[in-house]
Amino acid sequence: MSESTPNSRRNWLIAAGVGAAAVGVGVSLLRKPAAPPPLSAAAASFWAGRFDRPDGGELLSTEFHGRPLLLNFWATWCPPCVKELPELAQFQQEFKPKGWQVLGLAVDSPSAVREFLKKLPLDFALGLAGLTGTELTRTLGNSQGGLPFSVAFDASGELVWRKLGATHLAELREMAAKLTPG
Repeated sequence: MSESTPNSRRNWLIAAGVGAAAVGVGVSLLRKPAAPPPLSAAAASFWAGRFDRPDGGELLSTEFHGRPLLLNFWATWCPPCVKELPELAQFQQEFKPKGWQVLGLAVDSPSAVREFLKKLPLDFALGLAGLTGTELTRTLGNSQGGLPFSVAFDASGELVWRKLGATHLAELREMAAKLTPG
């Protein structure tokens, strides 16, 4: 049997340490969660959006990313749109504690929306989509371009629900219950 020298023992310990570090890095890379899948083109088009706010300033779609979102396209001249607004506000009140947000995008003129909001203030986020709002609704699956039109996005930002025509609180509750964990 040969005697080990201090140098050979030190070299062996260094090699063992480097090997253990390499194994640790490899294991951590294997455990790294996979990147989320890319969003659909429709969802990505919404999340890239920028809209004016009725009270001034700019609203970025990305402000709402990371939590479930109910997005509603409406107009002041659309009776079914106006009729469903209080139910959207009720949905916001009930489901905000569960992480949901509501965003209304008006496909209307800024002055008409401002006048309307003096009569019926709304307690959820609002943006002005103008005429480009109709094109965005088509991108999100509204081939007819009609109003009202609502969609929901999950917390990852993917489009998971859509409805052309007036919504009702009962169906919004049902939709949210299916999409809300716990």
